[in-house]
Amino acid sequence: MYRYSLLTLALASSLTFPVFADADNDQTEKIEVVGSRLALRTATDSASPVDIITGQDLAATGMTETAKALQFLAPSFNFPQSSVTDGSDAVRPANLRGMSPDHTLVLVNGKRRHGSALVHLNGTASKGSSNVDLNAIPMTAIKRIEILRDGAAAQYGSDAIAGVINIVLKDSAEGGSLEAKGGQTYAGDGQSWALGWNQGLTLLGDGFVNLSLQAEHKNRTNRAGPDSRQQYPLLTDGSPDPREQTFDRKSFQIGQGEYKNAALFVNAAKPVGDNGKLYAFGGISERENISGAFYRRALDSRNNTNIYPDGFLPQLAPKIRDQSLYGGYKFTVADWDIDSSLGYGKNRFKYYVDNSLNVDLGDDSQSHFYAGALSTSEINANLDASRFVSFFNGSDLLVAVGAAWRKNQYQIEAGEPNSYYGSGSQGFVGFNQESTVKQDRHNLGFYLELENQLTDAFYWSSAVRREDYSDFGSNTSWKLAGRYQLSDHWAVRGATNTGFRAPSVQQLYFTNVSTLFVTNPDTGQLEPQESGTFNSQSQVASALGISELKPEKSKSYSLGLVYTGDSGLSVTLDAYQIKVDNRIVLSSSLESDDAALPDSVRSLISSAGADSARFFINAVDTTTKGVDLVASQNWDLGSYGSLKGSASFGYNKTDIDSVHLPSILGGLEDELFNNVEQVRMTKSNPRSKGSLNLTHSLGDFDTTLRLSYFGTYSVGYTNETVKYDAKWVTDLAVKYHYSSQLAFTLGAQNLFDTYPERTVADQTYNGVFKYPVGNTPFGMNGGYYYLQADYKY
Repeated sequence: MYRYSLLTLALASSLTFPVFADADNDQTEKIEVVGSRLALRTATDSASPVDIITGQDLAATGMTETAKALQFLAPSFNFPQSSVTDGSDAVRPANLRGMSPDHTLVLVNGKRRHGSALVHLNGTASKGSSNVDLNAIPMTAIKRIEILRDGAAAQYGSDAIAGVINIVLKDSAEGGSLEAKGGQTYAGDGQSWALGWNQGLTLLGDGFVNLSLQAEHKNRTNRAGPDSRQQYPLLTDGSPDPREQTFDRKSFQIGQGEYKNAALFVNAAKPVGDNGKLYAFGGISERENISGAFYRRALDSRNNTNIYPDGFLPQLAPKIRDQSLYGGYKFTVADWDIDSSLGYGKNRFKYYVDNSLNVDLGDDSQSHFYAGALSTSEINANLDASRFVSFFNGSDLLVAVGAAWRKNQYQIEAGEPNSYYGSGSQGFVGFNQESTVKQDRHNLGFYLELENQLTDAFYWSSAVRREDYSDFGSNTSWKLAGRYQLSDHWAVRGATNTGFRAPSVQQLYFTNVSTLFVTNPDTGQLEPQESGTFNSQSQVASALGISELKPEKSKSYSLGLVYTGDSGLSVTLDAYQIKVDNRIVLSSSLESDDAALPDSVRSLISSAGADSARFFINAVDTTTKGVDLVASQNWDLGSYGSLKGSASFGYNKTDIDSVHLPSILGGLEDELFNNVEQVRMTKSNPRSKGSLNLTHSLGDFDTTLRLSYFGTYSVGYTNETVKYDAKWVTDLAVKYHYSSQLAFTLGAQNLFDTYPERTVADQTYNGVFKYPVGNTPFGMNGGYYYLQADYKY
């Protein structure tokens, strides 16, 4: 009897593909699937496309953030950088296939991972969404990552519309490793260091405990342009203040914030009896991030010159804690393989504001504020069972059934009173008592999956799942997938499925009033505005006829062609379409002085202490179409060593099919979901993305060259849409094996110091924003060089 470990066959499709697996590793030939008891399948036998990225692949990038490494290794994974976007500077959104981050389900060891408490609100490419913080999982703990590029809601429930990411933790019972790394940008800032450790230990003879630790620190980078605005009030005679000539006009901080992160993870298992196994895994991470807000000039009404005579740059300094623990028991009874598990995860995001003030407190205002906290927690209980039964034509049918119960809780905690008194702390206004909330919901799901290798050439799978939620009702999803071997070298595969995404508890209950800088349509300049974000249960939303949020529903199709050559070449080409109805969006802001709105609504917005209001609303239907091409090949070069290569290219396009609003807002589609938001949803991710990875090994040296292509993308502004050029980014690393245990790597990320295209002249905010601050696909730090040492024992 075989046991497997890729995406659990709670996936009902054999998800296998050797995109990045090492040529000397059995994974290039055979893939393991958690929960599946089918005969071993070759790596290209999958009915759905999946990328397999090993821990060695991640480490070879020279990067320390899990999500950033994936961006340069996975064909359809995006992890853009933003700046001056509040909490999103600390927890950046990531997505698959150009869709929303919350359309991707994340698993660890095949179990659902909890999400971040943060909702992305201000200017990011994935505004209105929340996501799993992949960087809370240290790379030193990861054995491999499996990315399913297909819908899987029928197997796992909510969220798996664009795909599934499964992170498999290291499980060695012996040996260990240490790593140290340091580097800085070509510009001379962004100095960083990282330390990593992994240790495998035996547990009571035949079990294992695997421990991993990672700590890192990154200094800030600054790519701000000079602020050309007038900084000081005019003198009494009307002449400019002489300090205008000596003021340091690089007053903003645009780029990477100061970042500190430490994480500890553990993975353990112990056989029990003849056919049982106890297992547990989990971890904790702590992060601090310091990033800049908008600079407050000396002449601004929200400054107090007795405290800051030259103005000030508020700094958002959140502290984030992420923790999780899963435990379970696997056993066999009456030919049924059973897996019972219970897991808990929590994420807490505490807001602090430094170098700030509350102008309404006068000269006694403090400069440091606690502005409140967001937290989300999740409890998951699962019972899964599978067995084989005899089927048609003498084949075996895998039958898998299971039940899952989940409880989500979301909480907003108020900040200290001075953070929200009057105009509040500059940079980030604290959560007031009216914003506090503590809500939860639960759901119960049941699924049935069937999988069968009917003939030597034809494989099929199916799944159906029913979910019942305590707040909005029920949903049923299904999936069909199949693969047919046309010849020794060619095969076709395809799948169709329906899916859904329940509104996150963050979207259901988040509410706050904060300072946003929005474009004045008359002057074209950014100006501060108190913007209220209201949930669908608020009085303001009710007055506008906005109903409570309901699930998004999807229907997807995929069709692929697979080629495997005698020389080891493997190529897959997969096309897909994903249609999503009732997508939840964070609307554009409605102004309290907009004459098109009813007086009652304008009054409600003003009484909430806001100049404008925006809402989470099921408002948009979209269709995403795309194609992914992936190839891999390894060569034995004899006396010239060996060469491992892989290449990928992905293209996708999202269109808005319709925008539907309550009758009271009829005709206001362009106001409630304006050009800025429409472009953000459909064009903010690169339409195309590609990579070429080559690793040459000869003697004691490994040389890795990686070329990454980021296609064109667009940014929507109030009165225009700007398309930014495609760019190539080159990485190069040389690794020297001093001994079988010790190795040194000298590398350069972004070898040729490539930057995004410059922001168009009329959107630079008086010269400050040299690059689009809300979204740069590969960041704006430029080149980075590093030295790394690795020791294995």
